[in-house]
Amino acid sequence: MTKIAIIQTEPVFNDLSKTIEKGVQHIHEAAQNGAQLIVFAEGWFAGYPAWIDHCAHVGRWDHPDIKAVWATMFQNSLELNSPEMTRLQEAAIQTKTNLLFGANERITKGIGNNTIYNAAFLIDLKGDIQIHHRKTMPTYNEKLVHGLGDGHGLKSVDLGFGKIGTLICWEHWMPLTRQTMHDENEDIHVALWPAILDRHLLASRHYAVEGRCYVIAAGQILRKSSIPGNLELPKEIIESNSEFILNGGSCIFAPDGSYLLEPVSDVETILYYDLPNVSNLIQERMNLAVSGHYQRPDIFELKVNKKRLF
Repeated sequence: MTKIAIIQTEPVFNDLSKTIEKGVQHIHEAAQNGAQLIVFAEGWFAGYPAWIDHCAHVGRWDHPDIKAVWATMFQNSLELNSPEMTRLQEAAIQTKTNLLFGANERITKGIGNNTIYNAAFLIDLKGDIQIHHRKTMPTYNEKLVHGLGDGHGLKSVDLGFGKIGTLICWEHWMPLTRQTMHDENEDIHVALWPAILDRHLLASRHYAVEGRCYVIAAGQILRKSSIPGNLELPKEIIESNSEFILNGGSCIFAPDGSYLLEPVSDVETILYYDLPNVSNLIQERMNLAVSGHYQRPDIFELKVNKKRLF
């Protein structure tokens, strides 16, 4: 058994320093409860930019309020080889846990500087960054705030209790991206979402069946009150009964598509689940192995560029 912890809480929106502090506290708490793999949702460090989906004037050229919020987002994005990243690596070492989390990642030097990526990182219990994935295609209005990623992070890593991989949000609807990850022979797939709507459940469940793997679907919490005050929310959201813009919905699927942990919504919490031994997965792959006996390499050929762009 492998104990999984899903951190379904609200980050301190657009405040990286305070979000790191909150995240480290969660890591220690989850470790004390026996977690071996701790998961944070898409963009948790320091908050998925949900304002792009709901606020007025997002697409207006040169709008001062939108530019100001993006600049704050950039200043509070996580950077590789930074004190904030080191703090997370130290937390993994101190707690002897593996961390998989989403982040707004910035580049400030060299080619690609002044760019924010929608990124995912896997830090192992020795503090080493084993996966650094940048979302290959920002979805719809995410293109206003995020740059195009690359194929470098499309891989799985064996952590001793199984091979782990991850994709971010709508990458789960990119067939060739899915096949690339299935070719990595994942045992446990972590699907990072801002919050988990019905269509996100569909994609996560399908991935479990197609890949014959466990799928951890992680969503986060974001309250209406956390949207930057200089942005305008629509009247229907302001007057709605819900306090949430993003309401979690985290869950876990078995390789047959059934729920191991049903969706938990509208609550801040740390969710725990003891995942069965991955050695049992071979049974599920008898009737479907999309990178094995159900593959036709004599007909289909997939080439993937896994070079880091920047």
